[in-house]
Amino acid sequence: MKELVEVFSDFPDPRCQGKVKHRFIDILVIAVCAVIAGANAWTDIEQYGQLKKDWLGSFLLLKGGIPSHDTFRRCFSLLNPGLFERHFYQWISRGVSSEKRAIIAIEGKSLRHSFDKKIEQSPLHVVSAFSVEKGLSLCQCAVDGKSNEIKAIPVLLSMLSLKGHLVTIDAMGCQRTIAQQLRESEADYILSLKGNQGKTFSEAVNYFQQQQITQKPYLKPDYDEFDDSHGRTVRRRGWVLPLTSETKYLSSWPNIQALLVTETIRQEHYSDTVTSDFRYYLSSCHDSPTFQLGAIRKHWAIENSLHWVLDVTFREDDSRMRERIATRVFAQLRKMALNIVKRDTNSKLSLSARRKSAGWDNGYMEALLFNQF
Repeated sequence: MKELVEVFSDFPDPRCQGKVKHRFIDILVIAVCAVIAGANAWTDIEQYGQLKKDWLGSFLLLKGGIPSHDTFRRCFSLLNPGLFERHFYQWISRGVSSEKRAIIAIEGKSLRHSFDKKIEQSPLHVVSAFSVEKGLSLCQCAVDGKSNEIKAIPVLLSMLSLKGHLVTIDAMGCQRTIAQQLRESEADYILSLKGNQGKTFSEAVNYFQQQQITQKPYLKPDYDEFDDSHGRTVRRRGWVLPLTSETKYLSSWPNIQALLVTETIRQEHYSDTVTSDFRYYLSSCHDSPTFQLGAIRKHWAIENSLHWVLDVTFREDDSRMRERIATRVFAQLRKMALNIVKRDTNSKLSLSARRKSAGWDNGYMEALLFNQF
């Protein structure tokens, strides 16, 4: 809580100062607590505040009492969302920047019900940065529609302190300009390579096939494991292939060191059908093959530990908010709440159960807010 208050103490209040009854920091803290406890709308936040007024008043000024739901909505709709997201990163990065070499995954997610047919407004698409090791959301950048994700990624990267870290991005972000931005930030990259980079992708496939032919007795994988669970047998293999001067398009990528190739072979237990899927990645890393191939697997933690949790535990896809800034800010409030709930690393309760406990038990909510674990 202390860090949150310190970081947001200088946040510019967008409201007309002569008519302000409630401090911005009070509004923010009430909203975060309410979302932790299960609030999904501005009316929920007001109701939480009214029911917890005495407890909230033990550490907030609340000179004007509990704000109305309209006050919450107006306040968060008026603020600068980009600046709010930067302050969020300043807050959360205090516990992440100490990592010697972090893996930061970048991935986008659409807020499905944020569209508005009447004004031909597409769903809001939020691109997030996620610390794989810490399991924390770092920051976000929002755009209209998934097709604009390429525009959001450079903005998102500019918010982050990336020196010495590894950034993994899916095929949408596989762009030379993005790779160059990462290298200028003294970060390494692993970018998923698909058909959107036609010539580079074709050369990558051919290069891998040539290596398979020329390496005798065979091209030994740097990674090879079997998984026999969930009703199927899966074999995963991976190769880290240093590039030679023979490659033209691959070698043109900024500071590229290797082509990474993964193969996933699947067979369902009830079927004789076997499927094989190859995927290709560009890497600027000098790290061991184990680290690089492991980073590819870890990238999907952003889907399982962030996007899935937001959908299932926080019901993000059920939200009917359509006002752009309010929708964007509420998405950030969910991530703030999620990061705080994850502070309790000793609990065996699910995230959903922890949220309920925080809503019912003021002592547990205080422990989460003040990080008393």
